[in-house]
Amino acid sequence: MPGNAPSYLKPGALDRILGRALVLLIWIGLIRSHFYVLEVRGRKTGRTISLPADPLDLEGRRYLVCARGNANWVRNARAAGEVALVRAMRRRRYAPRELSPSLRPPVLKAYLDRFAGEVQRFFPVPRGSPVESFNDLAPRYPVFELQLLDKTAH
Repeated sequence: MPGNAPSYLKPGALDRILGRALVLLIWIGLIRSHFYVLEVRGRKTGRTISLPADPLDLEGRRYLVCARGNANWVRNARAAGEVALVRAMRRRRYAPRELSPSLRPPVLKAYLDRFAGEVQRFFPVPRGSPVESFNDLAPRYPVFELQLLDKTAH
């Protein structure tokens, strides 16, 4: 999202189709790796929205980063105050705590370094950039620290 880019980069039709297929494969456990299904309650409809996510584990904490900016799931997570991560039909609920922009740069750097193959196209700095490169970018990329609510698996 360089320069005066919009605060949210909407996914195209192909991204939405691939995302739905990936959600199904992650949910049933055929794809594990680092992927999870993020579930969040819609702030307007109340229906659960599911999409693929790459949670980042860093220094004993788990984070969710939205490389697309102020996406719908971000606004829903803020409103709901709860999200779930699901993989292989196991669900864990979390309270998302949004980090202030001043705390985001090290998380954004670690996120880009770890998941560059999937998210580099959303960042105007390359993988491996110094943490200072993320200072001006931080307000454009929501970051949530996830605090585990329970260990209930469904």
